[in-house]
Amino acid sequence: MAVVGEMLELAQVRANDVVYDLGCGDGRIVIEAARRFGARGVCVDIDPRRIAEARANARREDVEDKIRFIEENLLETRLQDATVVMLFLSLDLNRRLQPKLLQELKPGARVVSHWHRMGDWEPQKTVHAKGPFRSHEIFLWTIP
Repeated sequence: MAVVGEMLELAQVRANDVVYDLGCGDGRIVIEAARRFGARGVCVDIDPRRIAEARANARREDVEDKIRFIEENLLETRLQDATVVMLFLSLDLNRRLQPKLLQELKPGARVVSHWHRMGDWEPQKTVHAKGPFRSHEIFLWTIP
């Protein structure tokens, strides 16, 4: 959760944001954005079990009404209304997503990736979050 907090802080998430988590897993990033900042969010995962888990976790945290859950391949997800996109994927997938992010996101939208860069697209800022066993690199890009 320390990494989640750092990611949200790095993106400067606020109540008027729409936070997408591509490959959301258990939904913790979007749930925390909704719980802590009042932001709306979208959980995207191809695995129906992960979407069910994310939905149950959002319900338990009483933020389910602030979150949409989409079961699909994240490369097909439409991102036009996102103001923040969170990633904890792979270097290869980040590279494949880069043109989509640049094409679909509006100028000023923020992209944050845990652990993986985005090829030769230089991050605007890099922070190191301390975890229980190691430091975690987190990268920020802003859509021009």
